Amino acid sequence: MSNIERLKVLTGESDEELLSLLLEDAEEFVLSYTNRTVLITQLGKTIRDLALIAYNRRGTEGENSRSEGGESYNFNDAPKQIFDVLNRYRLARIGGEVYENTAKQNTAILPSEPGAGEG
Repeated sequence: MSNIERLKVLTGESDEELLSLLLEDAEEFVLSYTNRTVLITQLGKTIRDLALIAYNRRGTEGENSRSEGGESYNFNDAPKQIFDVLNRYRLARIGGEVYENTAKQNTAILPSEPGAGEG
């Protein structure tokens, strides 16, 4: 099952273009945060989780908190467990350089496009 199909099940959303955009943004964030150029399999669920959070927060961009009907909601950047996973796979900078051993990495990741990698 592709990432888009998984997000469809989790959200009930049928707009594949929207889900694809959310996944792309999540992938870019993960690559940037971890200082990587290639996504590894272990980060696949984290990317889906970030895309799901972005989907659920549509319409509340820029808000820190909201109070409705006597209930108060606070918006954090992302849950701590997501950053725990990202930090586990984050590459350190040494002298301003990042050394990524792409030869030993498992670069297979679930496809984000429908039909890609299925067979």
